[in-house]
Amino acid sequence: MVRTVAQGEEVTEQTRAAGVLDASALLALVYEEAGADRLEATVRRGALISSVNWAEALSRMAELGEPVNESVPHVRVAIAAIGTLTIVPFDEVQSLEVARLRPLTKPLGLSLADRACLALGRLNHLPVLTTDRAWRSLRLSVKIEVIR
Repeated sequence: MVRTVAQGEEVTEQTRAAGVLDASALLALVYEEAGADRLEATVRRGALISSVNWAEALSRMAELGEPVNESVPHVRVAIAAIGTLTIVPFDEVQSLEVARLRPLTKPLGLSLADRACLALGRLNHLPVLTTDRAWRSLRLSVKIEVIR
């Protein structure tokens, strides 16, 4: 199941998750790419994704030729077969954390979406899952799992 946290709703025990996916991780799962098996355990227990990363994943799918009106159901079906993905709206608290991360991640050229994923993980004390190998060199107070 894919659900969205309502604007202003906090991530609580009800929406608690095992990890945070970045866009690349979600795409790997949906397209059954290398490392998808490592994501399944997290999604089975429940995963979070920032609305920024959700938009990035859908944008990439559109670039690949899959219209949004088809990609959203595609993702929902793929997730429903495994577990739960909760879309967390990007808010002021996360934006402050994203800004704090900028100086620490600038040398690697991490995007705003990358930092949104890291911020959501840090704020919720959850590991973040990505396919981006460059993240391995980050030294942050969040566990980073590179899935391949």
